[in-house]
Amino acid sequence: MEKVKFGDSGLELSRMGLGLAALGRPGYINLGHADDLGRNYGISYMENRAHKVMDEAVGLGINYFDAAQSYGKSENFLSSWLKKSMSDHVNVGSKWGYTYTADWQVQAKKHEVKEHSIIVLNRQWRLSSKKLEPALKLYQVHSATFESGILNNTEVLDKLGAIQDTGMLIGLSLSGEQQSEVLKQAMKISVEGRLLFDSVQITSNILEHHSDRVVAQAAERGMGIIIKEGLANGRLTSRNKNPSFKTHIDILHGMAHKYDVGIDAIALAYLLSKPYHHVVLSGAATTDHVTSNARATEIALTESEISQLDRLQLSAQDYWEERNQLAWN
Repeated sequence: MEKVKFGDSGLELSRMGLGLAALGRPGYINLGHADDLGRNYGISYMENRAHKVMDEAVGLGINYFDAAQSYGKSENFLSSWLKKSMSDHVNVGSKWGYTYTADWQVQAKKHEVKEHSIIVLNRQWRLSSKKLEPALKLYQVHSATFESGILNNTEVLDKLGAIQDTGMLIGLSLSGEQQSEVLKQAMKISVEGRLLFDSVQITSNILEHHSDRVVAQAAERGMGIIIKEGLANGRLTSRNKNPSFKTHIDILHGMAHKYDVGIDAIALAYLLSKPYHHVVLSGAATTDHVTSNARATEIALTESEISQLDRLQLSAQDYWEERNQLAWN
């Protein structure tokens, strides 16, 4: 798999990465998540499953894995896999700011609690670095928003700057209608005269790519760009039976037939066609998923096909309203 320079960081990452959100916990909002797991939520079973998907990913040439403290036991599973696989060419990113609170249940009053405080940062940084170093190369603010106060919290920003001084890359992940505005402000933040954020992880897919212009600007300034939710939590797969998406799915099926791939690969190839997208995450929960997703790196969509897919975008409001209604399963 092709590797690219990750902004000005010095890292060379595979065009596709593996996100562990669907592998580290029994409950998630992806369509069909329960079926993916075979409704077997035993910790050892899920750890073994995660290891198999990671093995497959490495075999396909993927060298970037993305975890978070709130993805259940994702860091534990990744840590045990790193020790077992002895892979010395894998690069890991993790995130802080959410605490997992579902107690390994599919249904919970709250699955995760967000708090961008210095107390949470100190606690989660200590845990993540202990579990994942030396593979840990990127530490990210999980879902930075104006409301969380992270962009104005000098104590937290100074701590992130101190972590950056150790050689760790510092990033932020974004979600919601204000992704672009938050990124614009984040690009202005500096600590001790140095820009703080080395990278951004942002939601982008065929249905929601309103942030393209500012993301391209961030890449031009040297930030590494990671794309998440490329399949819109399953809405850009055959599992989406919503009649309002029939036109979208039919167009994807037509292109998939031409290239002899799954429609997931077409949706991800659309993202890979943008040169300022350095890494596009697969959210695979099975080995078949990651294999199918990786076929995207073999496809070069035509300008006409890209334009056709461009026109399938929803309004930002509609996209995020629908996402917020997805059920944990």
